[in-house]
Amino acid sequence: MKKILLIEDDPFLIDIYTLKLKEAGFLVEVATDGKEGLRKTSEIIPDLVVLDIVLPQIDGWEFLKKIKANEELKKIPVVILSNLGQKGEVEKGLKLGAAKYLIKAHYTPSQVIEEIKEILESSKQ
Repeated sequence: MKKILLIEDDPFLIDIYTLKLKEAGFLVEVATDGKEGLRKTSEIIPDLVVLDIVLPQIDGWEFLKKIKANEELKKIPVVILSNLGQKGEVEKGLKLGAAKYLIKAHYTPSQVIEEIKEILESSKQ
């Protein structure tokens, strides 16, 4: 069973995505800020991270830079799921090593799950 780490500070979105991910057969861990996200990433080594950008303590950009600089963690695919949808932000996320940048308003939770499944499939090869 694949482990997904959801790093999100909105309790409503945590509930929705935790439920949807579990329904899709994933084990789900949640971190509500970037600092906790870094700790949990090192502890559990998830198969994929779903990352918000606007987070308390350490934001998503800083989280991404730190895990991509870490030899043990840099291969973990990161899907950014954010309300920040400017072209520059999307490019920045991809340049920093995100596998995908999804804008919350453009995707239903079910579509996000499909994107996650695709990324996990393609990372197996």
